[in-house]
Amino acid sequence: MTRIGTGDHRAGTSTDDMVGVAGYPHRPAGHCGSGSLRDLLEWAGLSWSEDPLDEGTVFGLSGELGFGYTRGPGLGSPFYLVGRGPDLTENLCRRLGIGLEVRATDDAEQGRAWLHEELDAGRPLLCWADMRELPYLRVRMQMSRHDIVVTGYDPRTDQVRVIDNDRPDPQLIPAAALATARASTGFPQPTRHTCYPMCFPAALPDRASAATSAAAGAVHAMRHPAPALQSATEGVAAAGLDGIAVFADDLDRWPELFGTGSANGPDLHTALMTLAAFIEKAGTGGGLFRRLQADFLTWLAATDADAEPAARAYRDLADRWTQVAAAAVSDPEPSTASRRWRTTRDLVSELPHREAAALGELQSLADRAT
Repeated sequence: MTRIGTGDHRAGTSTDDMVGVAGYPHRPAGHCGSGSLRDLLEWAGLSWSEDPLDEGTVFGLSGELGFGYTRGPGLGSPFYLVGRGPDLTENLCRRLGIGLEVRATDDAEQGRAWLHEELDAGRPLLCWADMRELPYLRVRMQMSRHDIVVTGYDPRTDQVRVIDNDRPDPQLIPAAALATARASTGFPQPTRHTCYPMCFPAALPDRASAATSAAAGAVHAMRHPAPALQSATEGVAAAGLDGIAVFADDLDRWPELFGTGSANGPDLHTALMTLAAFIEKAGTGGGLFRRLQADFLTWLAATDADAEPAARAYRDLADRWTQVAAAAVSDPEPSTASRRWRTTRDLVSELPHREAAALGELQSLADRAT
């Protein structure tokens, strides 16, 4: 168990027979982590203005822009692609002065007790859950680090109320289903009933200092990344700025690796469709998280003109990732896969240079502000 920072909890109230939080604010979001944290900050009444912080600003303040590419057996998909680092919640809380406990256990009863402890006190609880085990999501891919917020439980019906970035309304599900999702041993790691009780401060720290720290954090995360998620000793795993070049090189081999597919693996068409999903639809906020980063920098540029070059660079970079996704799925016919791969490959070949240029603008912003 790790404790980060200090602060006071903000208590909510219960409604009807549901024990927990009443009137919890929620909007659909592009990414589970930044969307959940955006909601929690609004619930706690924390912002630098009368308006709640938007999702892109929350993502950017984490400093967790990143890149990871893994290809190998056991993933449940041809490969895994992600555009953020692994410590979004921890780094955002540290940067904003939010007290945080990271709790994990293999004991289901302990996990349930932690959940009830927070909800009995009127506090929402951020949890990990395997998205494949959540009954309201129709997905086949395992993702054990999907962030949800639990805001209530009904002791009479043994149901829980779940807030998910992918659904506009709260979801009522059996407590047993939530327990299964919180006990997953799937990719990328065992969920272990991981949860994040938080203590919110009375006010946020200095805005400029937090933003500068976040920009510097993102640069460091891209240049000195945590290791990429690895499914097995076979295949490829690469991360950070250098990992983008590895991804581009590996994509050159996709016709050889995937070919026409077989009973034991996906074909090139499936790989291209998966690529587009990871870039645009798999909880990235669009453009492999680059659009969320651009939103943060645009927010910052409204009061700091020095942020505009970086904002422009990441808007352009997000658009390029979106073009890659569009090329990969430009024709639904599997027979066109080779042609689509060639167009996609040409677009991806420019990404290492474009990513390095955008990161240079972010580095300049961090350097100017220090």
